[in-house]
Amino acid sequence: MAIHLVTGGCGFVGRNMVQRLYAQGAKVLFIDDLSVGTHPDTWIGHPLNFEHKDLKFYGKDERLLFLKADLRDVLRELNKDPQWFKKQYGLNVELFDDIFHFAAIVGGRSKIDGDPMLVAQDLSIDAEMFLYVCRNKPRRFLYPSSSAAYPVDLQTENNTLQLKESDIDFKKMGEPDMTYGWSKLTGEFLAKIAASHYGVHVTCIRPFSGYGEDQDLSYPVPAIAARAAKKENPFEVWGTGKQGRDFVHIDDVLDLTLLAMDKISDGRAINIGMGRLTSFLELIEVFTGFAGYKPTIKPLLDKPVGVHSRYCDMTWVEANLGWKAKISIEEGMRRVYEAALRKI
Repeated sequence: MAIHLVTGGCGFVGRNMVQRLYAQGAKVLFIDDLSVGTHPDTWIGHPLNFEHKDLKFYGKDERLLFLKADLRDVLRELNKDPQWFKKQYGLNVELFDDIFHFAAIVGGRSKIDGDPMLVAQDLSIDAEMFLYVCRNKPRRFLYPSSSAAYPVDLQTENNTLQLKESDIDFKKMGEPDMTYGWSKLTGEFLAKIAASHYGVHVTCIRPFSGYGEDQDLSYPVPAIAARAAKKENPFEVWGTGKQGRDFVHIDDVLDLTLLAMDKISDGRAINIGMGRLTSFLELIEVFTGFAGYKPTIKPLLDKPVGVHSRYCDMTWVEANLGWKAKISIEEGMRRVYEAALRKI
């Protein structure tokens, strides 16, 4: 049986992809150092079958394999010896089928603004990964970029635009959002090189503000939902709350990701979003509406807020891939709110 690799497989997007691939009948090896990700014992839904060294096998069919490790260490071994997994663990992996590369230093606005040099380590993670895929050529490779790669001067209060894929042009550059945006933009450039120079099947995605029921409280959507469920009043919001984002449910993110991998192989990056701008004040109104109260809003003007507006134009995706998000803001946020209620 072919085996897929999911890096950062215990993070929000990674673990959802692991579960999706497993449900589709795939065998999945996922790697995470758990610096941010959640241990699979808490979400995998299958018993630990056995361990070999530090490799864990979950489920009776042994299709879920977890390795706790710094991905860079693993890739350095693989870049020296592609048979390292076979020699180290007896795992007959010389070539992965699909690779989903979600490993990254992430953590919301406070980390992006508060510790930008820590976030810049994404450059080293991606460099090791691209070296590996260009040397070994998996069947398909997914590189998740980010909406943070877009020029910040297109996302100001006085210049609120729907961001098109063509707004990133390597021959005419704007400045992306901090070291996170720079690292993801660099990854997109490496993806194009991998496709054009090495013949690797590469797909890039630029997800906007993904959210879901199992996202941790360091992200705004579940945090706001949890505070609304507890009927916080006054209700605190970072900045004025007028800044907006394009919120898209994780199920839609995965749907379009897998579709794009079937259709795109040249490193082209596509938007993943609703194409709708929702302010944080509007988000608070949605959640407090579910909770049945109307709080006083307390702006926290000393908190980092990022760009004023960030939302995408989905015209290219709709025209060329025939895709539209299925889960409305109202339905998706209700799912998050109901999950928050179960936790309090």
